[in-house]
Amino acid sequence: MRVSLAVLAAATFASAAIAQDYPKLKAGQWELVTSTTKAREGAPPTKSTLCTDDAVQKEMMTMGAGMSRDMCTKNETRREGPRIIGSAECKIGESRIVSKSVMTLTGDTGYKTEIHATYDPPFMGMKESATTLEGKYVGPCRDGLVPGDFVGPNGQKFNLKGIGAMKGAMPPPQPARPAKVPQ
Repeated sequence: MRVSLAVLAAATFASAAIAQDYPKLKAGQWELVTSTTKAREGAPPTKSTLCTDDAVQKEMMTMGAGMSRDMCTKNETRREGPRIIGSAECKIGESRIVSKSVMTLTGDTGYKTEIHATYDPPFMGMKESATTLEGKYVGPCRDGLVPGDFVGPNGQKFNLKGIGAMKGAMPPPQPARPAKVPQ
């Protein structure tokens, strides 16, 4: 669950990750609302909180660009005023994902990203999805949050700093050692 939330948070910014002039968002606390066509029938959008600063934004952009390089054969973005338009072709497992996204910025204090994707073969039962991510600056970080803190819809809190470096940084599992028996 933790990694999927981190990927979602990175995806919030990933459509602009490749762009030369990624959108710099105001440092502080952000409310994030995600809705998808594949949510449970009648389920409300999910709400999260992110405390960010320039360093966290840069790390998320780097992570998004790295994920894109690793998983995608095509990832194109272009900026048209306050809109960043993207298209990508990526692979997760055996599924080929084709997506189109539009991120519309409201200065440095808000954005709305709409992502439409198709999956072939279906990924986890999905043939297609439509996701909307909305972010709104709500003020300085509060509630004990520090830059990088992400609070997911279920209240689980973790810090995104360094999460991009986790890939390959985890030591391989060690074989179990027999317990020493006191003599």
